[in-house]
Amino acid sequence: MMATDLDLSGLAASPDIISLGMRADDVRRRLHGAATTFVRVADVSAELGTPIQVPPSAGEVRIVGVPASKAVAIARVSQVKAAAGTRPLSAFSLSDLEALSVREHVTLRALLEDLCAAGLELVAEAPFDELGDPRRAIEEVNIAGLALARLTIASRSTGDTVAALQQIVALQRDVAVLRSFAPLPRRVNPAVPSTGYDDVKRVALARLVVENIPSIQVDWALYGPKLAQVALTMGADDVDGIAAEDDTGDGRRRAPLEEIRRNIRAAGLDPVERNGRYELSGR
Repeated sequence: MMATDLDLSGLAASPDIISLGMRADDVRRRLHGAATTFVRVADVSAELGTPIQVPPSAGEVRIVGVPASKAVAIARVSQVKAAAGTRPLSAFSLSDLEALSVREHVTLRALLEDLCAAGLELVAEAPFDELGDPRRAIEEVNIAGLALARLTIASRSTGDTVAALQQIVALQRDVAVLRSFAPLPRRVNPAVPSTGYDDVKRVALARLVVENIPSIQVDWALYGPKLAQVALTMGADDVDGIAAEDDTGDGRRRAPLEEIRRNIRAAGLDPVERNGRYELSGR
């Protein structure tokens, strides 16, 4: 049964994190069962001339950083695509591309179309709170022939969490293409740090409110294994940012693949590896 606005407001205000988590887990299991997807990502710098390393196990190659110019962005995508081969290639933040289009005096669509022609498949993220018009920007991604890897939040808001999440629901009703939503902020203000309690509560509320986006995602590299594991019991069903290197020198049991599988199983769930296209590669 879907929660009403009154229920959601009460849950958001309540200190009872256990009840909140149980309700979020019920929704998560209704949508996905025990299956928990994860993706191994090979990060590559956006700077031209820096090394490009793509481990064979990478399910996604991602260009990270802010491109210095349109020409640099296109050239770097072309370079990395040659190394990525058939692996899904993602790159950049949609808000950074929006700003770049303004600086370069081109439309966002034209910039995105040029990146697509160079070999880009996915825009790596769209920070909802940094886009001038999220609906328009995401529609431009689709019209340009690209996909969006995930919707994100750049900075923590001090406002009404439920109301903010309902804006995400409305956005998905309009665009109907969002596959994954990462509700934890990408940037944390050290002057106002969050707590693990705040973070998992936000994940649970996101799963309860944003039912029309299939996956609630947590970032392994950004938030770490412990919080990711708890988040999986509080409504999250997808883990992003697993290192693609199989041999880190710490032994097989400490290898990223074994560690993510072990953490998911410890949460009572079933690990399922995917790639950047959300194609499953096995358990």
